[in-house]
Amino acid sequence: MITSRLTSKAQTTIPQPVRNALRLREGDEIAYAIEGDRVVISKAPTTVKEDPFGTFTEWDSEADRRAYADL
Repeated sequence: MITSRLTSKAQTTIPQPVRNALRLREGDEIAYAIEGDRVVISKAPTTVKEDPFGTFTEWDSEADRRAYADL
């Protein structure tokens, strides 16, 4: 089981394995679904209108983001 700790301001860090599984990166929106006594977290869908390059995944690695961060 993967866990994280809640801060006094009700904030938490999403653990790296979860971010990797959902392919989350900075600026992504997260969706929550409450199902009884559980919450399901998922990456909120994006539309082409919001992110015209959202479908281009061939250059979507951490190494690529670091390499092109200053451009």
